[in-house]
This record gives sequence, C-alpha cells and structure tokens, in this order.
Amino acid sequence: MISFLDLKKINRPYETAFQEKLKTVLDNGWYILGKELETFEKAFAKYCQTQYCVGVGNGFDALVLIFKGYIELGKLKKGDEIIVPANTYIASILAILQADLVPVLVEPKLETYNVNPELIPKKITSKTKAILAVHLYGQLAEMQAINEIAKKHDLIVVEDAAQAHGVEKNLQSTIYNLKSAIAYSFYPGKNLGCLGDGGAITTNDEQLAKVLFSLRNYGSEKKYYNEYIGVNSRLDELQASFLNLKLPNLDADNKKRRDIAKRYLAEIKNKKIILPNWDFSNNHVFHLFVIRTEDRKDLQDYLTKNNIQTVIHYPVPPHKQSAFQEWNHLSFPITEKIHNEVLSLPISPVLEGFEIDSIVEVLNRY
Repeated sequence: MISFLDLKKINRPYETAFQEKLKTVLDNGWYILGKELETFEKAFAKYCQTQYCVGVGNGFDALVLIFKGYIELGKLKKGDEIIVPANTYIASILAILQADLVPVLVEPKLETYNVNPELIPKKITSKTKAILAVHLYGQLAEMQAINEIAKKHDLIVVEDAAQAHGVEKNLQSTIYNLKSAIAYSFYPGKNLGCLGDGGAITTNDEQLAKVLFSLRNYGSEKKYYNEYIGVNSRLDELQASFLNLKLPNLDADNKKRRDIAKRYLAEIKNKKIILPNWDFSNNHVFHLFVIRTEDRKDLQDYLTKNNIQTVIHYPVPPHKQSAFQEWNHLSFPITEKIHNEVLSLPISPVLEGFEIDSIVEVLNRY
C-alpha cells in the first residue's frame, strides 16, 4: 500500500537529533518559554521575513489570538463581521466564533479553491472589519486583490497559512500596510510539522506582537501580573526544538513537493480527472495535491483496490455541518461541488519515484 502520508519515514532522518534535543531539554530543566522557543521564534521570523514570531499551542489558537489581539487593541470588537472563504477547513470559521466575531462566508473560485475576491465586496457591510484569507491546500490566495479591497474599505487582513509554510517567504511584504498577521500550524502532517500540536503567528505590527506575547501566557508579560484576559497557549520547548531541526530543510522539502506535482500534472492524462490549476510559480507548496472527479467514491475505491491510499479534504463543507444548523439551509454551490468531488493524492518529500510511477499508471487506467 502506498501511504497517503508516511510520518515515520518523514521523521526518520531526524530520530538521532530528536533524541539529542530531548536530552538537551531534559538537562536544561526548562520546558516552557525557554531558549529553544526563543531560537525558533527568531529563526521562523527571519525565514518569513517578518519582525516578530509568537509561538503558540496550535494553529487554531494562532488565529483566535490574532483576533483577540485586535480586540484588545480596539481595532475589532465583539460582533464585528469577518469575511472568510466558504470553502475552508472548519477551524478557520471556529476561530472567528471563538473570538466572539461573526463569520461571513464567501464562495471560492473553482479553479483555485481559494476565495473569489470579486465576490468579497458584495458581502461587505457596515459591520465588516476584517478579511480572513486562507491559503488552502498550500496555494497562495489572491492577496493583491484582497489587499486592495481591504485598503478601499479600511479592513484588517488576517492570513491562515496553516497549510502554506514557505509559500512565499515574503508573504508579509505583500500586505499593504504591514500591520496584519499570519497564523501557522505545526501539526505533524504539515509541510513543517512537529511531533505534537504547535503553532505560530508572524507579524510586523509591534503593538500586536506585544499583546500576543502576553495573551498566549494568561495575559501576562510579567509573572503574576496580568494585563489582559489571556489563555494558556505556548509552543513548548520540546516541540520548538524539533522545529529548529526541521526548519532549515523546509525549502528543500517544498521543492520535492513541487517536483512531484509537476510530474502529476504532466503525466496524469485521464478525462475523468480534473487536476489542480497551477502556474508553476512559488505560489504553491502543495501541502495537498487535490484532484476532482464526478464519481469520487468509485475512484477512491478503485485506488484503494490498487493499494493507493487517498484522503478526502474535506467531505462536508462548514455550512452543512451539524454544528452550524443555522447555516444548513444556505446554498454555496461551488463550495458544495468542491466538497463532493475532491480527492487528495499522496504527496510528500519521501514519496519515491516508483510510487509516483504507480500512482500515475493506475490513474491513467481508470
């Protein structure tokens, strides 16, 4: 069976170094907010070409804390509306709700699966205060268009890059006022993944960064003195130490993903299968390689019988989830079409050439 994602194989080259890092952390006897985290925050900020990086417990908390940080700064208030793609992982929407804000769903483009900027202005009201842009599957959203809309309507732009580590190292330089923030997840299966939960926020906004450093630590900058009603969400020393080992290889790993994507795009030739739309620039890091087909179950069953593991990202759109019964009557036909047809093929830095050969050959026989 060709695994969809072999995390053991991905992490095997680091095993000795991981064990050495574990010993270092144990010997230091300092497990939270220590030197490993400080080192990673500096390294990841440099990698992303931003001034600040705030390590937090996970990608979801990263988004929630960004919104809560803006609330503390008076730039958002509870009840404000946030534009968000209808076609996204539910965490993007849950984070908005967790911050007592109101998500407003906008359809994606069928070609890119990311939010359609042309539809955003139609959803803007007097209550709209921010746009949450999601770089789904690892593909950069249309940030220039999104930022122009935000500038025209005086909106904050927040980016969900949980699936898009390294998509463009200078993401922040594309933001019109350098006052936004980007949320990352280091969940084990991400392009840059640790061995548990982890997340980070990057920003050039000094005021926001200062608030975020406090919010992640109970709202406290100085121990036992609390400026804000914060939370406990800190990237721990051990996970930070693992990420310090893996970060230098991120660009090379992303190149391997792009190389596999190029092979898939060039060699899969089947009229029943719709391949991703990519211009071969660095605007995609292929966290996922997502195809579409009208009879997904039949294709997935066929691939399983041929020893190829696939995953559906995602079978149920947010507005059709039981958790959002008040939205179940809504119709987002493009989003629904995507969720009914998408299927993710294996793609990772450790996928072997002969495995790619097999996947291509099996798909072309379908």
